[in-house]
Amino acid sequence: MSQSVPKPRAGARLTGQRENRRWWVLAIVSIAQLMIVLDVTIMNIALPSAQHDLGFSDDLRQWIVTSYSLAFGSLLLVGGRLADIIGRKTTFITGLIGFAAASAFGGAAQNFAMLATARAIQGVFAALLAPSALSLLTTTFSDSRDRPKAFAIFGAVVGSGAAIGLLLGGALTEYLDWRWCLYVNLFFTVLALAGAIVLIPRRRGDDAPTFDLPGTITAVVGLFCVVYGLSNAETHSWSAPQTWVFLAVGVAILVLFVFLETRVGHPLLPLRVPGDRDRGASYLAVFLTGGGMFGCFLFLTYYLQNNLGYSPVRTGLAFLPMVAAVMIAAQLATITLLPRIGPQIPVAVGMLLAAGGMAWLTGIQLHGNYPVQILPQSILVGLGIGFVFAPTMNVATMGVRPADAGVASAMVNTSQQVGGSVGIALLSSLASSATARYLTGKLPGPVVRAQGALHGYTTAFWWSAGIFAAGAVTCGLLMGPGRVRPTAAGESEAESVSVMI
Repeated sequence: MSQSVPKPRAGARLTGQRENRRWWVLAIVSIAQLMIVLDVTIMNIALPSAQHDLGFSDDLRQWIVTSYSLAFGSLLLVGGRLADIIGRKTTFITGLIGFAAASAFGGAAQNFAMLATARAIQGVFAALLAPSALSLLTTTFSDSRDRPKAFAIFGAVVGSGAAIGLLLGGALTEYLDWRWCLYVNLFFTVLALAGAIVLIPRRRGDDAPTFDLPGTITAVVGLFCVVYGLSNAETHSWSAPQTWVFLAVGVAILVLFVFLETRVGHPLLPLRVPGDRDRGASYLAVFLTGGGMFGCFLFLTYYLQNNLGYSPVRTGLAFLPMVAAVMIAAQLATITLLPRIGPQIPVAVGMLLAAGGMAWLTGIQLHGNYPVQILPQSILVGLGIGFVFAPTMNVATMGVRPADAGVASAMVNTSQQVGGSVGIALLSSLASSATARYLTGKLPGPVVRAQGALHGYTTAFWWSAGIFAAGAVTCGLLMGPGRVRPTAAGESEAESVSVMI
């Protein structure tokens, strides 16, 4: 007697299709985010070759990096709010196309002006693309079952993107041409764009907010002044007018921005977003980790290339163990620890691990040994970064209203970008001062200069360790103990758009 096999229900098939689509959306937004993050460090490797090819001075060289960070950092909040207003698919695709076009323009640059302009345009579209990517991830994985896995992967991409940029930039510069450090974005864009057009439904929420013009102007001008002042601090002293005046004006305008946001009906940044205890602490953790992380990459790169004589490719390969550590820690922290014990302990432990790794790195010597003096230390730092980034990105966007998903995501990117700018400016200034003090009264020579530079690097590592240690204490106290539970309203609203975006 034959038994009939029950046919799968249509609802079950639909659920399976939605599950598959969600993981493909994760792949798409991860590709886009990787392109944005690695583009910060990939051009650092390409800069010497670009400068030699286009013939611009050392004074102008910083603007290839600064023009990108200025546009990116100052427009992130606007980009996040536009995603909430006009739709995340629209802003995501627009950001991809614009970023690719700017990359192609920069790759074809014939002079400094073309390259600097292309980098600024990249920053504009990156400010549209980055919050769109994270908000898409937030609304796609709103349920608690798959969200930790998705954010573990996304956090690993963010935490390791800078190191991947060093490796990719070194390989492209050494074996092809510095222009390919820009052209490579076209390949990322084609992959992400094809997937976005097919897989991401177009949706604009009925409760989409209106545009806050006063908040937009004050946020853009304030963030611009802060990032510009920090960029000047890298090449000038902190007491230089072009540094402290811009920083003071920027902070004053941002205070005005916060005041205005309490007075308008549809603010650019609703204060309920950073006002949540765990969410606000997550933004602070991303800010501090961004500062310490980029400082680590910067000075460790200097040491590997200038002191140990590593090629760009070998330098990138030296960071791969750190990348692996970030990925492993991100999976463990977000999938295993966060659902059970909440973010407080993983973030505090991650900060302490990173602080320990940075302090351990101060033992580097003039003729160092990579397996002994760099490898275990960088792995420890990578574990710390992974423990921080993935859980905080999850918590920072957990339970927000769908209409606030874009700006909540923009706050994550703004925290990382401004934190990186602060960290690089502060650590560069401290390292330069330490080197100058070491060389005072000593006869100049290659060995003395190298020792002076080494003293500057270790000083920066000590301060970076201090940043992470302070973050462990501060974020550990600010974050609430136990598991984070989104508000009922936020939970239900997020679930209602989890498959519609």
